[in-house]
Formats: sequence, structure tokens, C-alpha cells
Amino acid sequence: MTIKVLIADDQALVRSGFRMILESRDDLEVVGEASDGEQAIRLVAQTHPDVVLMDVRMPGLDGVAATARLTASADPPKVIILTTYDLEEPLYAALRAGASGFLLKDVRPADLVDAIRVVAGGDALLAPTATRKLLDRFLVTDVTPSAPAGSLDRLTEREREVLTLLARGSSNAEIAARLVVTEATVKTHVSAILRKLEVRDRVQAVVLAYDLGLVRPRPSS
Repeated sequence: MTIKVLIADDQALVRSGFRMILESRDDLEVVGEASDGEQAIRLVAQTHPDVVLMDVRMPGLDGVAATARLTASADPPKVIILTTYDLEEPLYAALRAGASGFLLKDVRPADLVDAIRVVAGGDALLAPTATRKLLDRFLVTDVTPSAPAGSLDRLTEREREVLTLLARGSSNAEIAARLVVTEATVKTHVSAILRKLEVRDRVQAVVLAYDLGLVRPRPSS
């Protein structure tokens, strides 16, 4: 299956570089390039990509606002946020807006390709350590709930345990070891959590866990 990708970045050189990398892979197809958020939204409606590589900082409508509009649409693409700086504050806003993860622009070609495949397959693109660092740093400044607290009532006690460990940055293997279950069992619980909370991926589940107060950011040191 071919994965359709749209590249949104205000720098033509960046777009060209990403296009060259992606078009060298048989399973990836670049269906368009956008230089700002408004153009990205128009092109998504025309080309229906599976994944959008979205720069955070663009003139006019920026990547965060464009991501929010795209993920609110009826059939949204997956969005990977691109940034020059690691863990800048707009990244959290973009994840909360519905992005499935983020990459630094100096990402290695092989890692860029793998990231697109991972997100297109339905997984989130945040390593456990990145999840922990990102949420610990930024959520403390933004605690407006995005869903009613009753959302957690849909989960079983074990599912709450799994979600809590996810939000603290644990991998499936670490959760399995902590709860003395198999990784397959953890994956089943994660799938149930996503379905019950009506979120698209692990990143959105973690954001919701913090929003609803299931876990709290660590105090700044």
C-alpha cells in the first residue's frame, strides 16, 4: 500500500529535501507541497494525504492552528510536526490539537521514512522519554480540561493503571513487567483505552490523562 504524504514548510529547500528522500521509497508518494497552513489545508482537501509533515512556524496560519483545523475535519490525515528546536512550547499545543508526534528537521532520512510509516500505521511518534519530558515541561502551563472528568469512568481499574503508566512515559514492555502481564495483554488494554476515550492514538490518550488529572506534571527542578 502506498502512503500519500503532504509536506508543509515555508522553506522550499526543506520541502525539496524531504521530497527527494520520500520519493526514493516505493511505498511513499508526495502528493503536494505547501508553504503555509492555509495552503496545506486546501491541498489536504484536494489530495487526501495519509500523513502531513507540518512545520510549526510558518507565515499566516501556523502549523499548530493548521493541525487543529485538519484534525477536526471529517476524515483527518495523521500529522507529524516538524521543528528546528527540541521541546519548544508549540509542540505541546500541536499534540493537544491532534498531531500524532513530532520530528526535528535534522532527522536522518531513514528515521523520517520510518516515522511516516509508523504514524500511517496508526501508532504515535513519541518515544516514552520524549513523552515524559514534553508533558512534564509544558502541561503545567496549560491545564484547561479538554474532556469531562467522567471520561475516565469508562475505564476499568486495570485500564486506568495502564493509562497512568503510559502517561508517565512507560513503554509496553515496561508496563507489562510492572503489571506482570504479557505485552500482548498491554496492547489489548491500550486499544480498549483508545476506543473508550475516543482518542486516535497513545499521544492523545496521554494528553487526556494529564488534562483530566489522572497524572500530574513533575515540579520543575
